Amino acid sequence: MTFTLLPEDPAIFMSWTWADIEPYYQSLEDTSISNVNIREWLTDWTAIGDRISEWYSRLNLAVTIDTTDLEIEARYNSFLDEIYLPAQAADQKLKRKLLDSGLEPQGFEIPLHKMRVEAKIFRPENLPLLSDERKLASEYNKLIGAQSVIWQGEEQTLQQMRTVLQDPQRTTREQAWRLITGRQLEDRLKINDLWQRFLPLRGKLADNAGLPDYRTYRWGQMLRLDYSPDDCEQFQTAIEKVVVPAATRVYERHRQRLKVQVLRPWDLDQDIYPILQPALPGYGSIADLQEKAGAVFKQVDRSFGDYFQTMQIEGLLDLSNRKGKAPGAYCTSFPVARRPFIFMNAVGLAGDIRTILHESGHAFHNFERLGLPYAQQRNTGLEFSEVASMAMELLALPYLVDLQGGFYSKTEAERFLVEQLEHILVFWPYMAVVDAFQHWVYTHPEEAYEPAACDTCWLRLWQRFIPGVNWSGLEAEVMTGWHRKQHIYRNPFYYVEYGVAQLGAVQVWRNALNNQARAVAQYRASLALGGTATLPELYRKAGAKFAFDPGTLQEAVDLIEAQLARLREN
Repeated sequence: MTFTLLPEDPAIFMSWTWADIEPYYQSLEDTSISNVNIREWLTDWTAIGDRISEWYSRLNLAVTIDTTDLEIEARYNSFLDEIYLPAQAADQKLKRKLLDSGLEPQGFEIPLHKMRVEAKIFRPENLPLLSDERKLASEYNKLIGAQSVIWQGEEQTLQQMRTVLQDPQRTTREQAWRLITGRQLEDRLKINDLWQRFLPLRGKLADNAGLPDYRTYRWGQMLRLDYSPDDCEQFQTAIEKVVVPAATRVYERHRQRLKVQVLRPWDLDQDIYPILQPALPGYGSIADLQEKAGAVFKQVDRSFGDYFQTMQIEGLLDLSNRKGKAPGAYCTSFPVARRPFIFMNAVGLAGDIRTILHESGHAFHNFERLGLPYAQQRNTGLEFSEVASMAMELLALPYLVDLQGGFYSKTEAERFLVEQLEHILVFWPYMAVVDAFQHWVYTHPEEAYEPAACDTCWLRLWQRFIPGVNWSGLEAEVMTGWHRKQHIYRNPFYYVEYGVAQLGAVQVWRNALNNQARAVAQYRASLALGGTATLPELYRKAGAKFAFDPGTLQEAVDLIEAQLARLREN
């Protein structure tokens, strides 16, 4: 087969059938590999694999951009069954072929280790189950994407209602918050039903692989080679000891600023983040958001500014919120085009600035790692991918002032920094709730099958890690918080990454406070390594330590609290 003639145009490739694709995989399987031709073979494998990956990314993006488009949904489901499923089976044969050959190409030490883990848990009978799991995730997206309310006579998405939750009038915030949560609770039974379809499917994946539980299976599936569930539990304990008191101090200062007797959830954004009063101004239009973000990135690093400009020119940004759009924000990649794509739900809030900084960090990571020649070298652990995004939030801070083309005056930029640092402190305990909940679910699957037991577990964890907010009389709202955390449904166990990466990002920021240029250079150098290094090595390259211990966490909290104290004195 002539792999160099594979189409570059995604529209052409996405019209192919498995009958068109299979001969390429068969050719790779039939080829005898040696030190003489291994790099050519890997190049060909990458060529066909990149096209399958880009096909998936484009369809997955399409079904999240518009969850109401039934034609796109049908195309996505058809692709999963007819292309993605057999491609995964064929891909696994090639991984086994490479492992059995005993060849170890330069730069493949970590990729080969990951392949061995994948080979250990791979079972052909799991492929249709994995396809079904993705379809269930789409159903969750449709449920959440369809949620809206009528506010002052106009239909608003729940994301758009976040602007009302910034209102200085507490009674208005409470009214809006109750309207939002009332709408969310209307879907309580539907989400519970979806949950009872997810859980047995995931248990079956573990059973088929001969593993004791889904957590063990998922650990291998996510290629978590450098840490264990015990490390996660250690991190949860460290957060409870070190961060919960600091977060509680944040909530107490916020209560005092608002001059209220107790904090209620409508005094917060997304139930955990203190709202600034008066709220920071937004940024104007989506075009303004893009233009100002681009100006910021050029000052962080000229190449980052160029990358973002490329995304603007090539239409690789879908930033605005609208009804029918899936929740959240993410960055995906098109490996054939060597381009990332940013998806988010901006509604004009200052928080959208943080989101565009975060997702652009992912985008810059993709630009850098997509330069590696082989697909197998680009699979960076999420634990470091989130350092790429969270560190960018902090590295961009010096350039947010409008005199440099950014968003704010000097005073406003300092308020943004206060909010950013407080967000970090209150996020860690919330991350611990999400992570601890999932560890409980997948080690107690029979109990967790009952949504009421999940409600009870979530409430218990919430009270353990977030004691600074009063939810009395709102038990139904607080205990169903697990319904609103999309990762639990769409990407289970993907959340501790944020906590560990936040710790890494704060260390990168600490370095930047001493020498911004050097910190940015270390950060960029680490992005280019892709998946060719271990997590500890990637963190070291970025100038940080991969850690779960209370000591490292305490250093980060002390730094943040010292900076907050300095800013309060200004």
